[in-house]
Amino acid sequence: MSKNKVFKLITASFLVIFFCGNAYPASKEILKVDWSFTGLTGKFDRASLQRGYQVYKEVCSSCHSMKYLSYRNLGQKGGPEFSLEEVKAIAASYEIEDGPNSEGEMFTRPGRPSDHFKNPYPNDKASIAANGGAYPPDMSVLVKARPGGANYIYSVLMGYEEKPVDFILEEGVYYNKYMDGNKIKMMNPLSVDLIEYTDGTSASVDQMSKDVTTFLTWAAEPHLEARHKTGTKVMIYLILLATLVYLSMKKIWLRIDTEK
Repeated sequence: MSKNKVFKLITASFLVIFFCGNAYPASKEILKVDWSFTGLTGKFDRASLQRGYQVYKEVCSSCHSMKYLSYRNLGQKGGPEFSLEEVKAIAASYEIEDGPNSEGEMFTRPGRPSDHFKNPYPNDKASIAANGGAYPPDMSVLVKARPGGANYIYSVLMGYEEKPVDFILEEGVYYNKYMDGNKIKMMNPLSVDLIEYTDGTSASVDQMSKDVTTFLTWAAEPHLEARHKTGTKVMIYLILLATLVYLSMKKIWLRIDTEK
């Protein structure tokens, strides 16, 4: 293999890694947002993460669980980064079932940072019964589980509209232009000024949708920022290595050409 072919192969490999490594599945039918956390050096907007948790807590948590998150995760680096006191206060605001005690009985206590997020329902059947036969999915990894990722979640939240005149909806079903079949059993969860942000940000539907989507993306990829930092270091290392390999190959081929 010639030196030019070797160099082209190495360059092509880097381009594939750089442009495809962080891509979400493509879709022409959903909204596209320029998220701060995408790209090789993407980072989460800390204020948006904290607002997103507020949206989840005040709106989404009444139906949707996040069983893979603990309250202490809200204070970890790369996440919402609430202070330790804030994390303790958030956890303590929930009553957690524990036990059995020394008498063999279950009891409730204030939550601790080590507790997992409290599930709004005791079991899956209860959640289905409370939501008209539709299972409200756990939100811990929802962004990773849906084609389109963050853009899909954001689009669904923004996609509620009045149905077309000739469009048929069953009872308890709502029209959403970004859902498959344009039908969804979850009623529109957001409306203007539905919540009052603690930082004073205006609670538009667009703002709440972006904030909660950012929070859900972090929940699904809590080590995203650390992974991006590692990826950057690896890319720099590989570029340096490729340069050394190329220079070495060039020197070797120069000797061969000279001998000829």
